[in-house]
Amino acid sequence: MAVQHLVAMIVGCVTPAIIISSAAGLDSSMRILLIQSSLVCAAISTLIQLFGISGFCGARLPVIMGVSFAYLATMQDIATNHGLAEIFGAQLIGGAVAIIIGLFANKLQKLFPPLITGTVVFTIGLSLYPTAISYMAGGNGNPAFGSWQNWLVAIFTLACVTILNHFGKGMLKLASILLGMAAGYIFSAFFGMVDLKAISEASVFALPKIAPFGIRFEFSSTLAFSILFAINAVQAIGDMSATTIGGMDREPTANELRGGIIGFGASNILSSLFGGLPNATYSQNVGIVSSTKVVNRKVMALTAFMLLAAGLIPKFSALLTTIPQCVLGGATVSVFASIAMTGMKLVAMQPMSYRNTSIVGLSAALGMGVSMVSESLSQFPEWVTTVFATSPVVIAAIVAILLNVILPKEEGK
Repeated sequence: MAVQHLVAMIVGCVTPAIIISSAAGLDSSMRILLIQSSLVCAAISTLIQLFGISGFCGARLPVIMGVSFAYLATMQDIATNHGLAEIFGAQLIGGAVAIIIGLFANKLQKLFPPLITGTVVFTIGLSLYPTAISYMAGGNGNPAFGSWQNWLVAIFTLACVTILNHFGKGMLKLASILLGMAAGYIFSAFFGMVDLKAISEASVFALPKIAPFGIRFEFSSTLAFSILFAINAVQAIGDMSATTIGGMDREPTANELRGGIIGFGASNILSSLFGGLPNATYSQNVGIVSSTKVVNRKVMALTAFMLLAAGLIPKFSALLTTIPQCVLGGATVSVFASIAMTGMKLVAMQPMSYRNTSIVGLSAALGMGVSMVSESLSQFPEWVTTVFATSPVVIAAIVAILLNVILPKEEGK
């Protein structure tokens, strides 16, 4: 069961680190360190949620934490225009924001009904599509960008993932993304795309370092992350609720929700200090708990120790850096599509009245539209562009919340 949870989340946990290291232009050793740190911090974050600290930090529920795709678009822009240090500074403040939200979780939850969280999750999925397509073509900066070889490998990988996901049973279905990437990796080797030099140069064992990429605070990055952390804190409420309802046949208690969000914030503060990218609860693992009804926290703890072991072995992280970008793109495009459709399912839970369709449509339109035409804010201060034009999630969240508060509800609702 622990391996099942690991297989379900390992690709999602390491892919953002690989993408961000490429956007930041890191050398091989620093790319390995970023992946290593993210794995170790994900393991520690999971243990905090499973068993808690001092009775108020951690949900003490069977949930898995891992690096979140929700921050990816914003992190790419920050890494490109500023640096990794600004990401970790913003993450530290974002974690503090999440802790504050945890203290007032019951009151703030009313601002984020399924319609709003669904709209935000849907927009997150849409915002990641350009990243997937860029990687399928070989990745920006690749001399062979857009070549038929890159597209052939990407489509082969996507086909393997899709076939396993729809026709596979049991572990084959659960590990569809991991197995699809393995098949794409082997296939790409025939085109000379795999370079194993980084593995031979990596050490066998290494501990994470304190602030290996530095920590700097930049206003626009911090503001964008604060909004994203607020949104993800509420999404964590949804994941914890789905865990208890699906696996335990009950609603989560107020203490569990409060502890879970405080743990989410505290673990991200800790991660920022050790160079681990922002983490959040993993919905795919919630799905496993709901389907198997296995809620023993020792199972998830074993998964966390597997993550920890992988993070302490740089050669494993080095192996991940050798995955060609076209393979990553072919595998993750289905992940991003799944994220978008998860958002649509949340939206579809609500009646599609004129009011609700206006909220969803306008939020997604303004969020995606402004980010696709980022120069539309060129006359504004630079921080405005960084906050609102780099990630459609921020605008979509703000517009959705405001419209939900302002627009009159239908009679009887």
